[in-house]
Amino acid sequence: MNLMGIDIGTTSVKCAVFDQTLAEKYKNSADYTLDSHGDIVEFEAEKYWDIVRGEIEKVKRELSVDALAVDTQCETLILTDENGTPVRPAIVWLDNRADAEAREIEMHFGRKKVYEITGQPEVTATWPACKLLWVKRHEPEVWAKTKRVFLLEDYILYKLTGRFITEKTLQSSTIYFDIRRSDWWSEMLDFIGVRRELLPELHDSGVCVGEYDGMKVVTGAMDQVAGAIGAGVVKKGIVSEMTGTTMVIFMPSDGIPEYDEGSIVPCHYNYDGKYCLLSWSPTAGMSLKWLRNALFADHSFAELDELAMTVPPGSDGLTFLPYLCGSTMPKYNPHARGSFTGLTTEHTGAHFVRSVMEAVACMLRSNLEYLGLDVSEIRAMGGGANSPLWCQMKADMTGKRLVTLKNKETACLGAAILAGVGIGVFASVGEAAEKIEVSRTYESMGVDYTECYERYSEYDRVLNISK
Repeated sequence: MNLMGIDIGTTSVKCAVFDQTLAEKYKNSADYTLDSHGDIVEFEAEKYWDIVRGEIEKVKRELSVDALAVDTQCETLILTDENGTPVRPAIVWLDNRADAEAREIEMHFGRKKVYEITGQPEVTATWPACKLLWVKRHEPEVWAKTKRVFLLEDYILYKLTGRFITEKTLQSSTIYFDIRRSDWWSEMLDFIGVRRELLPELHDSGVCVGEYDGMKVVTGAMDQVAGAIGAGVVKKGIVSEMTGTTMVIFMPSDGIPEYDEGSIVPCHYNYDGKYCLLSWSPTAGMSLKWLRNALFADHSFAELDELAMTVPPGSDGLTFLPYLCGSTMPKYNPHARGSFTGLTTEHTGAHFVRSVMEAVACMLRSNLEYLGLDVSEIRAMGGGANSPLWCQMKADMTGKRLVTLKNKETACLGAAILAGVGIGVFASVGEAAEKIEVSRTYESMGVDYTECYERYSEYDRVLNISK
């Protein structure tokens, strides 16, 4: 039994096939380039399908597939006529042209109401509600031809099955989906002037909805949810953290946290009809990459690890604040800047390396404490998971067990698991998650980072001040 997961990222499509034991049988990817100029970011909608269809054909030449599911980014918008033919290029999630419309929606509804219904604590130009209002006002000839409103996963499902359908995890950040009622938010639709019949039929994740070229087609999930499923983050007490360019923390939640005016942590609809929280920070692995490019251009990341290991925990008092692109969570301040503090003549280049790594570990701890969830295990992903030193540092800093995973393409694996659930290979996502293999486990070794974390927190309090 072979299950395909297709992960449509911002600039690449990844495709992987797994058997019922979740052993990987095939993996490939295809890159593409967006049309970007200023706030406008677009892509020809048909090209998304061309790339996906091409990847499916490559797989089919290698092996048979029983079922597939797709995960995508959330906010990429595709408008079509009644026949599903696009009437303009896709407006990619990164597109920020609808800033005035976002301000208007926020002024009308208020952030608190939008959060309490949709889980989104901000109203930004990237949300589809704002984009739709922009199209209505600035491209009336396009809107007049629009008979169907797709997000990217919806469009691929339509091309695969001919059905105008969606799944609910994808819809939270449209800000016209009510995550408490798991239905469209009529009041928002009325405000932006979008009729319900323009929107697809709502389904849960992991539901078989059709067939393509002999393969069953199953509803997937938004990329972060699929990635969490593929990492085994499917029950209380387990969270994932991805240290790539940014740091993203994903946490399942039974409920929607109370509105906090000072928080921008979003709450999304999860695959199981419950919820999930997403915390992110703009510079994590980017900080170490910046340091390497600036001061250690002839070093590999493994060699930076070796340097950092020559320095004791706490970096002999040197503290780094990793705000090279501002701070977001737990403190939102786009004007924050990075800094090294506590420098003396005793500090070496190795101290700089370790202090950067410790700062990212401190940032992980501060976010977990801010979210206030009972966490027993952290599942590490991204480039940072390749560093044993960094993983151990995070386990010691947080006092939590941290594990890395054998399969790195967790979004593809998560989509494949949903495909398996949809055709009955797995009784549930939880059952399948038990098969996910851990690469290495890091337990806290009792290294005392108390003083290091207190220094980080104090400098953050003093230096991370909004203008």
